[in-house]
Amino acid sequence: MSADLTRNQALVMKTLSGAGAPLSAYTILDRLRDDGLRAPLQVYRALDKLTEMGLVHRLESLNAFVACAHPNCHEQELIAFAICENCGKVEEFSDQVVKDRLDGWARNHRFKAAKTTIEIRGDCGRCEVKS
Repeated sequence: MSADLTRNQALVMKTLSGAGAPLSAYTILDRLRDDGLRAPLQVYRALDKLTEMGLVHRLESLNAFVACAHPNCHEQELIAFAICENCGKVEEFSDQVVKDRLDGWARNHRFKAAKTTIEIRGDCGRCEVKS
């Protein structure tokens, strides 16, 4: 954990790092009430900064957050997440072939992408075996 984090940022980061699944801002707030966080704005400010620092990702489809699984992923132009709809496990990855295809499409359509995030939802291997 970075020494540059504020107390609130460190608390939010620790909560996300210890979670087994993505957490909403309000779930984080509920878990941190005993640590003195009382207002949603405290959590949102910490999440914004942690996201800006590349330590946390927001999963748009879930409106939830996860700790970054790969320390240098923020240097990638494409980040993908496989989200298990059964157990909530999230796997973060990047794929150069997919990135190259999307870059080609963007070039051909004169589209300048600022950021690309892909979310794949389904069942992870462990849950698929159980069914």
